[in-house]
Amino acid sequence: MPKKITPGRLHPTTIANREIMNIFGRMGFSIAQGPELEDEWHVFTGLNIPPDHPARSMQDTFWIKDIPDQLLRTHDTSVSFRELEKLAKAGGTEMRRIMIGKAFRNEATDATHEAQFYQIDGLAVGPIGTVTLAHLKGTLTRFYREYLGSDAKIRFRPSFFGFTEPSVEVDVWFEAPGKKPSWLEVAGAGMFHPNVIKNAGLNPEKVSGFAFGGGLERILMVKYGIPDIRLFHSGDTRFNYAFDKK
Repeated sequence: MPKKITPGRLHPTTIANREIMNIFGRMGFSIAQGPELEDEWHVFTGLNIPPDHPARSMQDTFWIKDIPDQLLRTHDTSVSFRELEKLAKAGGTEMRRIMIGKAFRNEATDATHEAQFYQIDGLAVGPIGTVTLAHLKGTLTRFYREYLGSDAKIRFRPSFFGFTEPSVEVDVWFEAPGKKPSWLEVAGAGMFHPNVIKNAGLNPEKVSGFAFGGGLERILMVKYGIPDIRLFHSGDTRFNYAFDKK
């Protein structure tokens, strides 16, 4: 008797990746990709993160042994910076990009933190005055309400990041079985710091824009009421069958 073959299922992060790319594609963003093994310039220095910043220490970053200047990227903003460099080399002034890829941080794991996770990162730049913080807020509000539902609760809080000024953090209201409802941080964002624009080879007096980056798994937790981020990388195939196949 032939063995019954059970059809496979896409991982929920793959399903989400396709849905999110479609949403941003409708807003005029094209897809970018970049290396997971990166150099210090694209992860830190070029993004206006000074040598004494704690994010460079071993507690946050996976440095590659015996290979100076090489590390596993701690955020996908390194890809955004590479895209800005490409724009500068091409002599352009306008760009919209979205990328989803793995990021790595040497930190303890818990219900909302993982050492390896997927990050959604995006940027939009243009001539001075054509891309503003209001455009950033409108873009992210439209995305979260289209992906999470029109009734999604979203808030923006002032924050600090070395590569953006002004900077904001984005929270969404999170309700999961067995947990007290609360705000969950899902992204950091802001207007590119002039130093980043300059480091990429562009003129900050002529070009400006916004950047944002946030965890993919976290918005999936909000969308489906998943209580623990570690389930995404548990290797338990039963987890995949809780999601629609697309």
